[in-house]
Amino acid sequence: MTASSLPETDPVAARRPQYLADIAAGLDRFFEPRRDDCPWCGSATLTTRLRTVDLLQHKPGRFELSECADCHHIFQNPRLSLAGLEFYYRDCYDGLGEQQMAAMFEGNTTGLKDRAALLTKHHTPKRWLDVGTGHGHFCKAAAEVLPDTDFDGLDLSAGVELAQDKGWITKAYRGNFPEMTAELAGNYDVLSMFHYLEHTLDPQVELAAAADVLAPGGHLVIELPDPESKWGRVLGKYWMPWLQPQHLNLMPIGNLKRAAEEVGFTVVDEQRAEPHGSMDMIAATLLWANWVVGGNNVPWHPKRPSALHRFARKASMVITVPLMILALIGDKLHAPWGRKHGWSNAYRVLLVRT
Repeated sequence: MTASSLPETDPVAARRPQYLADIAAGLDRFFEPRRDDCPWCGSATLTTRLRTVDLLQHKPGRFELSECADCHHIFQNPRLSLAGLEFYYRDCYDGLGEQQMAAMFEGNTTGLKDRAALLTKHHTPKRWLDVGTGHGHFCKAAAEVLPDTDFDGLDLSAGVELAQDKGWITKAYRGNFPEMTAELAGNYDVLSMFHYLEHTLDPQVELAAAADVLAPGGHLVIELPDPESKWGRVLGKYWMPWLQPQHLNLMPIGNLKRAAEEVGFTVVDEQRAEPHGSMDMIAATLLWANWVVGGNNVPWHPKRPSALHRFARKASMVITVPLMILALIGDKLHAPWGRKHGWSNAYRVLLVRT
């Protein structure tokens, strides 16, 4: 039998024994002890903002977001441990989830280019490091409008190395950003952190690292989900930017600006309306349908769904298509007004190292 005629390994079945062994060992080890104080300001006045499950991948576990009554920082509590981060990120952005995530980013080229526009109003970039670059989709899109800028990327995952192989970035750094500041210092006039800080264990440490890397006059561009968006209240656990369990910290824009100023940055510009993606209703509908219907063949479930179950899932998803179309239309109609009245789901801040 030739190599080409051998049956392909089922990637789901191949991963199932490891996932089931991880789950059998207990979920408690995936969480740190619960906090009684705010990790941002230290206040002991906390309230529960949200309780949910993994609506995207359906991995086991329950997750809670606490909100500080004083500074309004929102954080996962109890927070994932290092073992938990590995378990819940596995096959989310890479592996089994890679194609789905790539399709999402590649379908938003205009939004990716818009991220660069906030900087180019104030500065012409020469060497740009995108921290948390993933598979380098931003760098690929931005290079089309900034052909004279060198783009490099940094990420914990292997995606950054794939981005270098594809030519989307010049140099790939794989590792923990705060641990690499000595290697990176003085090499870049621009750093970006697009939907990165909400995934980190300590965003304030990440901001301090950016200050260490940039020389005076260097720029830092940040985009984050806006936890002050009214959609977060209306849609509850189905508001996509809560994204549990991946999002560990969600910072109001005022908190972010003050923390950046404390480590040596000055605010140059900010956007509250422009970063809004018209996707809140459609994303909530998809999350709801994905959760209610269930039935995916995933390795963290003990066995493959039956043929009847798989058919029922496909049929149910087809039935929800009209609802999704209505949600999509609602997003498009609501966005122009909503951007100006507190419904924007993201914000951007441009900072300069002083």
